[in-house]
Amino acid sequence: MALEDAKTQMDHAFTRDDPRGPSFELTFAGATSFLRRRYTKDLTGVDIAITGVPFDQAVTNRPGTRLGPRAIREASSLQAPDPPYGWPFDVLSERVLVDYGDLPFDYAKISEFPQALTAHISSILGIGAASVVLGGDHYISFPILRAYAEKYGPMSLIQIDAHTDTWPDDDMERIDHGTMFYKAVKSGIVDPATSVQIGIRTTNADTLGVNIIDAAEVHRIGPDMVVSRAKEIVGQNPVYLSFDIDGLDPAFAPGTGTPVWGGLSSGQAAAILRGLAGINIMGGDVVEVSPPFDTTGATAVAGAHVATEICCLLGWRMRDGA
Repeated sequence: MALEDAKTQMDHAFTRDDPRGPSFELTFAGATSFLRRRYTKDLTGVDIAITGVPFDQAVTNRPGTRLGPRAIREASSLQAPDPPYGWPFDVLSERVLVDYGDLPFDYAKISEFPQALTAHISSILGIGAASVVLGGDHYISFPILRAYAEKYGPMSLIQIDAHTDTWPDDDMERIDHGTMFYKAVKSGIVDPATSVQIGIRTTNADTLGVNIIDAAEVHRIGPDMVVSRAKEIVGQNPVYLSFDIDGLDPAFAPGTGTPVWGGLSSGQAAAILRGLAGINIMGGDVVEVSPPFDTTGATAVAGAHVATEICCLLGWRMRDGA
């Protein structure tokens, strides 16, 4: 969309005809769809559907991540309309990205939520698009992974997080943001041997065989070596990438429910995400952005950048024809 058009049009989330290309719009005005992409429920021809899941009833500490999707969308409007920095291609011009809106669900019927989310993601995958999900607390990754495993089989997981989220919980009906990857491994939808958790800095004696690159090791060996190890672990298996914003140190992302010191810097996270180009990624999410605990908005800004990088990873995989 040309700069001249921006002088006569607003709310490109509704008015743009071509879903591809940059969106020149006042940063402080207009509808805040993710990266100013078009809002639509029509996924015909869509490569990547960005969707929000404003759910935080699974938290063990501070709620507030139900406000994450809205904050991430608003923060994404701060990003320049230019191609995402550091990539040799422009995912916004080469691929069709749309904002698919939020998952509709009844907040008072929590037991119905997991299946509603799985069905929501399955509808996206069924039409041939990939999903990038804006959370929401981290429990949401479990119902999402169910949809991916139904389509692709057991997934390799790349998880950037302060916590493993594999604490024992054999009650599959419990909804808890600290046990969902235990359930994912136990139910066979995640393959632990080809999965890796990056940035861990809390104690969990049994990691179920998932490979760990903890935060201290990330600081010691650096992003390039982390990427090399992660790629070796996942190989060319279908990958789901889940980024808990508390994987970042609280200095970079204070707005989250369970902050832990000693985490990744935003620079390290950016280098790791960009270095993962070439993995067989099928989808991803960014979770645990809790705006009430961040008066600066920096956490939502970080979340918006993470979601953009996941879109780029997906676009690169599609570009390679994988």
